[in-house]
Amino acid sequence: MSFVTPDINSLALAPDLAGALRQWKDWLTGQRRLAENTEKAYGSDVAEFLAFLIDHLGGPPDLKAIERLHVRDYRAWLASRAARGNSAASRARGLAAVRGLMRFLTKQGLIQSSAASAVRAPKQPKRQPRPLGVKTAKAVLEEAATPARPESQAWIALRDHALFFLLYGAGLRIGEALSLTRKQAPLSEALTVIGKGGKMRMVPVIPSARLAVDSYLAACPHRVDQDGPLFLGSRGGPLADGIARRRMREIRAILGLPESATPHALRHSFATHLLEAGGDLRTIQELLGHAGLSTTQRYLGVDRTRLLDAYKAAHPRA
Repeated sequence: MSFVTPDINSLALAPDLAGALRQWKDWLTGQRRLAENTEKAYGSDVAEFLAFLIDHLGGPPDLKAIERLHVRDYRAWLASRAARGNSAASRARGLAAVRGLMRFLTKQGLIQSSAASAVRAPKQPKRQPRPLGVKTAKAVLEEAATPARPESQAWIALRDHALFFLLYGAGLRIGEALSLTRKQAPLSEALTVIGKGGKMRMVPVIPSARLAVDSYLAACPHRVDQDGPLFLGSRGGPLADGIARRRMREIRAILGLPESATPHALRHSFATHLLEAGGDLRTIQELLGHAGLSTTQRYLGVDRTRLLDAYKAAHPRA
């Protein structure tokens, strides 16, 4: 039988803990101002943890019971999730949500406990970002164009859409996109990018990507010098990459995408989709700014035969 995450409002909890949870949810909405789906994900992880505690402790927990929890109790909860087949990434996300709740309860003076912070998060293997499917990449761009919250300013959604469009439509790294200056817009059919090690390269810009940037600039309320950044934060300063990554996490939660769906995965998708459509490996190497074909090979998982064919076609003495 499959496990069904309980509704946090239907759990049998002591009145003091139930009241504290309402305060926490209000804080998430009012202070953290999380996107609706992100808030739901937090609530789901905490609900599962509390449901485990009801069985683990033999009755409805109250704030005193939460305060008395030991590191081994948190480990037992993580072990129960592992036994149900939850991935390391899923367990780590759940632990992060529960830690956030415990920090909130501690700051409010409702408990005094640091046990959750002492629990080591499950190790996650470091993997190359996996490319998104074509339909999924398009869905990410469409969602980026939708304001994250009802009260969000429309121009910010246009900014996120334009930024992600350049990552996917031109294969830029997020740092490369955020280093673009205002004088580089409106974008032409080709864009000069300064990549790793100060290496310059030319990348083509498709019309839809140029249109996305033009729409963002037309709506942006801030004006900056020509040498200033192209992409701006809500207050008019340079856009921090952390804000862009947070927006991608929100989109990931809304679309139900894996944690490998990062801004860099859009660049990876650009290259992979070109290759799948018959693109030349040597050309893709140049578009990505890789120093050698071997790097592109590892990046795209290209087999040895295809790599040798590209080498023979590109090398003057082959």
